[in-house]
Amino acid sequence: MSSPGPEDGRHSTPDDDPRPSLWPRFLFSLALLGLLVGMMLGRLTAPEPVHLEQIEVRQDGLALWFDHEPEVRVEALEGAYALMLGAEGQSAKGQLTLGSAPVSWKVLRSTQGVMVRFVAARPLRGEWRGAAEDGRWRLEVSLSAE
Repeated sequence: MSSPGPEDGRHSTPDDDPRPSLWPRFLFSLALLGLLVGMMLGRLTAPEPVHLEQIEVRQDGLALWFDHEPEVRVEALEGAYALMLGAEGQSAKGQLTLGSAPVSWKVLRSTQGVMVRFVAARPLRGEWRGAAEDGRWRLEVSLSAE
């Protein structure tokens, strides 16, 4: 049986809206904006890395100059003395004399920062102390033979 009038769509369910929904796009843009603002705030509040600016050879050790105070840890090595510094810097090496014995020192870059290592023929014992001076930070390393 057929219907008496033509099918014109007046009494049927409405067709899907051909326009795209803006709600997912709006939520995505809010999430992206939040991510970008969070990254900018993170960069503003993150501390600047400490830089090793200068190395001076002293009679019984080294004087290291930094732009800020670095984090310092003493590393236990057999017969050698090493400091792990939370800073960035260039690799360097040299020699100094402790009494009459030569001591080799080396600055090595690593993922944790900079390592300053002292090696001699005899086991070494060392001390370090730091102080702010002229707007910079000076770390003095004093060595002695065991």
